[in-house]
Amino acid sequence: MGHITSKDAYKNLEERINWFTQGAPPTESLYKILQVLYTEKEAKWVALLPVRPFTAKKAAKIWNTSEWKAEAFLEHLCEKALLVDSFYNGVRQFVMPPPMAGFIEFALMRTRGDIDQKYLSELYYQYMNVEEDFVKDLFFATETYLGRVYVQEPVLTSENTIHILDYERASHIIEDADYIGLGTCYCRHKMLHAGHPCEINAPLDVCLTLGNVARSLAENGQHARLIDKKEAMDVLERSYSANLVQIGENVREAPAFICNCCGCCCEALQAARKFSPMQPVATTNYIPKISEQCIGCGKCAKVCPVLAISIQKSKEGKAIAQVDEEVCLGCGVCVQSCPKNAIELVRREVQVITPVNSTHRFVLQAIEKGTLQNLIFDNQAFANHRAMAAVLGVILKLPPLNQVMASKQFKSIYLDKLLSNKSTKRS
Repeated sequence: MGHITSKDAYKNLEERINWFTQGAPPTESLYKILQVLYTEKEAKWVALLPVRPFTAKKAAKIWNTSEWKAEAFLEHLCEKALLVDSFYNGVRQFVMPPPMAGFIEFALMRTRGDIDQKYLSELYYQYMNVEEDFVKDLFFATETYLGRVYVQEPVLTSENTIHILDYERASHIIEDADYIGLGTCYCRHKMLHAGHPCEINAPLDVCLTLGNVARSLAENGQHARLIDKKEAMDVLERSYSANLVQIGENVREAPAFICNCCGCCCEALQAARKFSPMQPVATTNYIPKISEQCIGCGKCAKVCPVLAISIQKSKEGKAIAQVDEEVCLGCGVCVQSCPKNAIELVRREVQVITPVNSTHRFVLQAIEKGTLQNLIFDNQAFANHRAMAAVLGVILKLPPLNQVMASKQFKSIYLDKLLSNKSTKRS
């Protein structure tokens, strides 16, 4: 590998990153970011790794080195939060996280001295807040969203509380998690270093990671601190008090994160403001309803993280709050700000559909983006049978139109045969 130049190493890494359904458009800013996060050797070696989870033995074969040297290097990458590890049937596996929510955030989830976090934050700001390609690709390239909003449970009426589903409640997600990690809010940390501190002075220590991601980040490099469910609920309460919006992975089962977001720093909420009325995240199944008790004080408009509320004059000349339902997230931040209890959350007429799990979301996004083959094939070689089965299992449960799209992208006789057999059984 000595013939690969430094420029080639980072170019190859960029291409490897863009093998994901979620990618990172190449710009000069991106290459500078990668140079901060990865040494040249790390860039060369990571660029060769599979997309799907792999073992140290597999990496050793790819790198043409011994297994113990490969595992030591993989552990080093985990300590830098450039890889995440997991255990399946007692066997340790590794995987490269996507850019977001992934290695971009992980670099700023704790204070560290091995990289220049101020310089990195300034690069992040340029890449995501000045340049637009990454944010547009992240939030608007597919109909299936990366993230979704959780409703703030304390503001729900007793009637709505009865009808709320478990996966709509951040408290249930916390209660159901095997591991919970607490870290620094990447968004506010970045904006602070970039010279744009949070406008509402929201707390920094409210970033929650869940499940295996939390365990890996805590055990490798202490990018998060493992906490119990009680402390996690305290984090939610502090976030509610600070008028923060809860955004988690857009799945029903085992989401990997819950962010507590402010409108001035969060990339998703900034995108909602900048590209309104386009939605960058899935909304809740709720919408605020303004009653006649509204006095038009404007407090709800002031706290709305996506500027979805304005104060208008009624026909009678009375000032009253008005909600733009195309923009509104349904988070409930506005409800607790109202001094007259004039705002109530009600169920939306059309319910929001949430993917079952991460594999379901990946497949839907890959179909919509035309990159399904990247989930099935990995550097022109078949992924392991378990990964293949998971992807195909999701495809077979999709509506017929999506199955046709998947089949065209996959161009697989095997998949066509499966879909054909399924159609025959239906008829």
